[in-house]
Amino acid sequence: MKAQTWLSGVVAVALLSLSGSALAGATTAKFPEDEQGFVDAVGKLNRAQLIALLGEPARAEDVKLKDSGRVVASIWHYHNINKDAAGAYYPTTELDLIDDQVSVVVFLNNDGSDANAGQTYEVQPNPADL
Repeated sequence: MKAQTWLSGVVAVALLSLSGSALAGATTAKFPEDEQGFVDAVGKLNRAQLIALLGEPARAEDVKLKDSGRVVASIWHYHNINKDAAGAYYPTTELDLIDDQVSVVVFLNNDGSDANAGQTYEVQPNPADL
């Protein structure tokens, strides 16, 4: 009985791992990897939608109001999700969010420690949202 329980547990873990990998692969396949396509896509999404598509960021810094503790801005870092024109992955993609929307996207050729050494795009607001 113990062997059967152990085997069932191993099979369950393996299936969960495979389904998680399949979901992660499907998510990135649907989202543009090129610079301009990515910038256009993230400009239409809110925080919850970004997390649903990209997962939690590898690094996140929040700016909060002192009186309420409400998050008004965030800097999120993701790794190896975007490609340059030559097809090489950028080590880090930085998303700068204000309130609930992406305002700036920075593609970095480092681990995110030097934000000045990258390609920066300002996200244009959707006129329908103004």
